Amino acid sequence: MQSISPLVISDENFDQIIGDNSLVIVDFWAEWCGPCRAMNPIIEELSLIYENKLVFAKLNVDKNPVTPSKYGISSIPTFLIIKNGQVMNSIIGAVTQEIFEEKINEYL
Repeated sequence: MQSISPLVISDENFDQIIGDNSLVIVDFWAEWCGPCRAMNPIIEELSLIYENKLVFAKLNVDKNPVTPSKYGISSIPTFLIIKNGQVMNSIIGAVTQEIFEEKINEYL
């Protein structure tokens, strides 16, 4: 279903990734964003824990401006929980792994 690390996606393949997977968590981030970098180890750990249950995807907002604009992303990191093509929830800012897991488990 996915590789060990989160899937790197773009404006071009965003809709396809969302369409091909029933549960996707999209990490909207940028290289200059300190809280985004702080979340990387947590995202990598969660992608291992939930490897066969959902897909973690990372979208660089600097390189892909269309999708963040379409979804009204105004601050990063923002994580969208998308189930069957619908945005179910969002997590804004750096959070603990426990909080992240609680949100994920609502949709499994």
